[in-house]
Amino acid sequence: MTPQRADEPHPDVQRFLERYESIEALSFDEGTVEDARGMFEKLRSGEPVVDLESVEDRAIEGPRGDVPIRVYEPGTDGEERPLVLYFHGGGWVVGSVDTHDDTCRKFADETGYPVVSVDYGLAPEYPFPEGLLDCYAALEWAAEAETAAELRADPDRLVLAGDSAGGNLAAATALLARDRGGPDVAYQVLLYPVTGDPRPTDAFEENAEGYFLSAADSSWFERHYFARDVDRGNVYALPRRAHDLSDLPPATVVTAGFDPLRDDGAAYAERLEEAGVPVSYHNYEDMIHGFFGMISAPVDVDVAHEAYARVAADLESALE
Repeated sequence: MTPQRADEPHPDVQRFLERYESIEALSFDEGTVEDARGMFEKLRSGEPVVDLESVEDRAIEGPRGDVPIRVYEPGTDGEERPLVLYFHGGGWVVGSVDTHDDTCRKFADETGYPVVSVDYGLAPEYPFPEGLLDCYAALEWAAEAETAAELRADPDRLVLAGDSAGGNLAAATALLARDRGGPDVAYQVLLYPVTGDPRPTDAFEENAEGYFLSAADSSWFERHYFARDVDRGNVYALPRRAHDLSDLPPATVVTAGFDPLRDDGAAYAERLEEAGVPVSYHNYEDMIHGFFGMISAPVDVDVAHEAYARVAADLESALE
């Protein structure tokens, strides 16, 4: 797969970039972790744009204690619907269920499936593999018969989804479940995921700065996520390093033309296909990293809404 980028970002995205530059926001690598978290919360949090039947904050048991979750119920009829576990982006360092509230509301509304957003532990307080183990605990919880009955979900149709670092965690959780003989995963949705080392790619060089996520930001996130250099070689940290990707769940992989991670995601989609895993790959040539969050004012991008519909169609085709 050789994904391309357009000559220029989409006009809506260009307006976002101009606005982002105008507020003189610190790059992630220019301040402290607390600065970065505060900036990201301010950038991504706002009034909900999609009303659902219910949205409930809860907690489940994890390896270090309680893991907060948020359950989105779209109010669709019928029993045993697919269930989506969503892992938010933010470089494993920033982000929360609040920053991705609109994303999960939209996901539940578009698919008609209940969505569970997982507030996994963030680095540097909880470096690799702590957040991943929280995500795996959420998968085990979702596969329990009691959970399925309560959420009117089908434990045989569990979906792992996430964006950016969350896409990495979704892919890694699927790989870990396969290798541990854990719960079956029916599908994975990987939105501009981190899957390997993106630095040798054309996308990392040509999109190194000026398109929201920069090469410097990416390196800053990695420095906080990996407490030990040896962890960078771990296949559950960067799933594209795995020798064998066979017998993983079918996947939708989404990338963006002006994203330094574009070629990384495309390479993982290609590796999955080569291993015999069904893949639906979509590259949005005029989009940037994070465009799935651009679904409400002041940055409401039509292409982002179209991408949700496309992912929902992939899930419907595969699961129903």
